[in-house]
Amino acid sequence: MQLTKYHKIYPSNKNIHSIILYSTKNAAVVEMPKSLAEKLPDPELSGEDRKTLRKLGFLINSPDKEKKELLGYIDELNELNRTLNIKLVMNLDCNLACKYCFEGTRKGRFYMTNRTADDFIRFVMNKVRDRDDFEEILITYYGGEPLLSTDLITYISRKLKFFARDIGIRFRFYFVTNGTMLSKEIVKTLKPLGLKEAYITIDGPRKVHDRFRPFRTGRGSFDIILKNVKDVSGLIKVKLGGNFSRENYMIFPKLLGYLHRNGLKPPKINSVQFFPVAAESAGFGPPDFHEGCASVNEPWLFEASLFLREEILKRGFRLEKIAPGVCMMEYKNNLLVNYDGSIYKCPGLIGREEFKVGDIKTGIKDFRMSHNLDNWKNDECLDCASLPLCFGGCRYMKLVRDGNMDGVDCKKPYLDATLETLVKQDIRYGLTV
Repeated sequence: MQLTKYHKIYPSNKNIHSIILYSTKNAAVVEMPKSLAEKLPDPELSGEDRKTLRKLGFLINSPDKEKKELLGYIDELNELNRTLNIKLVMNLDCNLACKYCFEGTRKGRFYMTNRTADDFIRFVMNKVRDRDDFEEILITYYGGEPLLSTDLITYISRKLKFFARDIGIRFRFYFVTNGTMLSKEIVKTLKPLGLKEAYITIDGPRKVHDRFRPFRTGRGSFDIILKNVKDVSGLIKVKLGGNFSRENYMIFPKLLGYLHRNGLKPPKINSVQFFPVAAESAGFGPPDFHEGCASVNEPWLFEASLFLREEILKRGFRLEKIAPGVCMMEYKNNLLVNYDGSIYKCPGLIGREEFKVGDIKTGIKDFRMSHNLDNWKNDECLDCASLPLCFGGCRYMKLVRDGNMDGVDCKKPYLDATLETLVKQDIRYGLTV
């Protein structure tokens, strides 16, 4: 037997005579004596230790077999996936005037029509019937601000709920919303139809948030959002996200303190996660905003991401552990349907005609080449121990930064700088269980 290529070894913080063995392939973590680690994959290893390490994926029979398995990893995920997962853009309008608006120049009074809603419902029904092993329909209502289209959301959800019930599968839906319209009344109306969760954006403490996410009138939105979060947090899962910049990430912990003081802590809040404001290509992004991040490998992000993650975890908020991740573009049954019925594979590609993969009337075309899905299937990536945490990186960021999706958006510099601390955070806060 041999030691897998896809592992990392770090010194233990608890014992100078121990090491941490971490699998990038399945996020398994083992703490063991250095003396035992030095025997890997020595045949003198005890039978019990060998059995455990093999079960956790650290010991393998053949590197060639492991490589073949990794090459088929995403295909296997797609084969096993039983959820039709669709982000549905209800409109590209908004009641806020965010300084860094992700939609940028695409934003406007563009709304899904009743006819397109009916076409979408038929599209979903046909997709599920075409593959009779689906177990679930999951819709994430997206915008713009999706709750500007509440009546149409109610209509679509009711139709799909009854369809799913009639054929014996689950139906649920989420919101990605700015939170200003997420009232208790709306949640009580929509929860019986399948509403389970809302992802709400709050960009730091009041002063910072209100600067970046004001209403169109210029009035701050922080207070109304937090009121709505309080009102609905006992009814559905609430996940809070926020977008930080190089200039303001250090003060985001003040928001976490505010949440605690106002009773908005676990389990009232399901999770909190902060992300850097993303850059956008010229012609799409807001012309007067230039603080966006075009790469996870920007050195300031190493410190910022570790700092904010620690601040979130030490206050008891939930975060996902560090684990293998695959881009939405790679999942066959993960789609984004725009308000006009056009289909894309990523929110960042909305409006880029060359990356449209079809529409709800004519179906989906082959997009493997146009979206460079096999970009990580090369010797350099396959030889990298961090590959399962990257799989070629973010194609959207590659497009923004370089104007194309050719090659990979390598995350190795970021992972080399942060992974040891990330893994040790997971151990310290019990996320490895």
